[in-house]
Parts: sequence; structure tokens; C-alpha cells
Amino acid sequence: MSMITRYAELIEEVLKSEPARVAVAAAQDDAVLQACQSAYEQKLATFSLFGDQARIEAAAQKAGVSLDGMRIVHVADDLRAAMQAVEFVSTGNADIVMKGIINTGDLLRAVLDKTIGLRTGRVLSHLAMFELNGFDRLIGVTDGGMNIVPTLPQKADIIQNAAGVFQRLGVDPVKVAVLAAVETVNADMPGTIDAAALAKMADRGQLKGVVVDGPLALDNAVSEAAARHKGIVSPVAGKADILLVPNLEVGNILGKSLVYMGGGKIAGLILGARRPVVVTSRADTPESKVISIALASLCGKK
Repeated sequence: MSMITRYAELIEEVLKSEPARVAVAAAQDDAVLQACQSAYEQKLATFSLFGDQARIEAAAQKAGVSLDGMRIVHVADDLRAAMQAVEFVSTGNADIVMKGIINTGDLLRAVLDKTIGLRTGRVLSHLAMFELNGFDRLIGVTDGGMNIVPTLPQKADIIQNAAGVFQRLGVDPVKVAVLAAVETVNADMPGTIDAAALAKMADRGQLKGVVVDGPLALDNAVSEAAARHKGIVSPVAGKADILLVPNLEVGNILGKSLVYMGGGKIAGLILGARRPVVVTSRADTPESKVISIALASLCGKK
């Protein structure tokens, strides 16, 4: 497989395999159902919809969505719907969990349930992936959705979670820039210390399949011209696939800036569980949700 650099290529690759089986928790949401219909019609996935049947049918009618070919599993309570959707995946009846109209924390409690969940022992983290005009590759931002102020060991897990996705895209090695405001290690800026440690961990083989450099400011992570101007010589500078942010706030702001100011197309997954979890914002377009389903399908292949 050649490296996937655009979302159209991602969908083309996913269509080479059998459709993924998706369990949607609390599916009574018009935008989610629109995405399900689109993905089903494109033969990207099949869907089991967990939630209140009457509300699911009403949402589908409101959105003009056909539920033909989709299975509805009636569960009146949203928390129970999340538990049953996750259990459906953990028992091998589906490949992917998808968030419907339910609080992300409630869904993740089901994902991490000791009895029926999908926990692995690795940190759960959010990856936002972007197709951006002017870039010859897909760019990942992590973690802007799960870990508020991750520790050094958590950052190592976050890198490995995201790198696994990019390896599925055919990227080898995966280039990771650990972002900060400056390129020098500064004891008053803890993020720069973590960045240097992560780079050395990658050098010593503690992080697999990645080349890590940091601290790097954003311009030097994504612009070869900026890196040259500052005299930064690095296999990552200007060529980063993944941008590891120091905390959730930075990741959230950067991600939304890329969408609303940069015109980027976003896909979002939660990683670190046994199976991919599709978690998108309610404000995301149906197209974004379909791309997220396609990305989860690629990552969920055995």
C-alpha cells in the first residue's frame, strides 16, 4: 500500500475490504444518522444503532435519513445504550464504537468498564487528523480531547497511539514534533523538558516506529522554510506528521483553528482501547463523521 495523503485515498483503500461493523451509542441524533446513511451507501460500514427506537426513528425522519439496512437495538436509557454498544464490540459482534448524542465521559466509562469494556492498560487519547490545503500529507494533532495536562509517560503513550494510525496510512517512519513555544530546553517551561526527554526516548528505541524531535515551535514543525531560516537541522522539522501538544487546551484551540480558520477537514478518533472509538464534535459536518468512520475502519483491520 502506498502512503495515504488525502481523504479520498483513505476511502478508496477502505473500500478494498469488507465494510466495518459499527455500533453507535445513543444514535438518536440527526447529524450522526446522516453520516451513518452516507457511510452505508458508500459501502464503508454497516450500523447497529443503540438507543431509544422512537427517538432514533424521529431523528431519522427529521433529517430525511433512511434506516434501511441498519439494525436498531432499542435501549431507552442512554447510559445503558453505551454499555450495550461497547459490549457488542467487545464480544466481537462489531468492530468500532461510535459516539451518538451522549456525553463523551459516559461513553468512555463504558469503554473502560472492567467487565465488558475495551481497556488495554494504555492511556486513552484523542487524535484529530486534518487534510489541509498546501500540505502534501495528512497532519495529526494530539491530544486535544482527552488528557488535560499529560505526564511524560502519558505523552509517550499518546505518541504511540497516534503513530499506530499513521503507520496504517503507510507512513514510515512517523515523524512527531513535540510542540512548545521555543526550540530550547527551558527549566521554566516544563513542556520543553518533556519534549527533549521524548526525543531521547525515541533515539534509544523506547518509542517504536517514530522519529521524535522537540521542543519545536509550530512554524518549525510544519514549515521547512521556517526551519531553514532558524538553522534547525532535523528529520522532523518542517516535515512533521504528528503534532504532540503540551496540553488539552492547546490541542483544542489548534484543532479548531485549523478547521474554522484554515479550512481543514477533520477526522477524530479516541485511541488506546482494543478497538477504535469514533468521537466527533456535534458541530462537525456529516462528511467529517464519515471520514472518521473510514479512518476507524482502516485502524480496526485485523
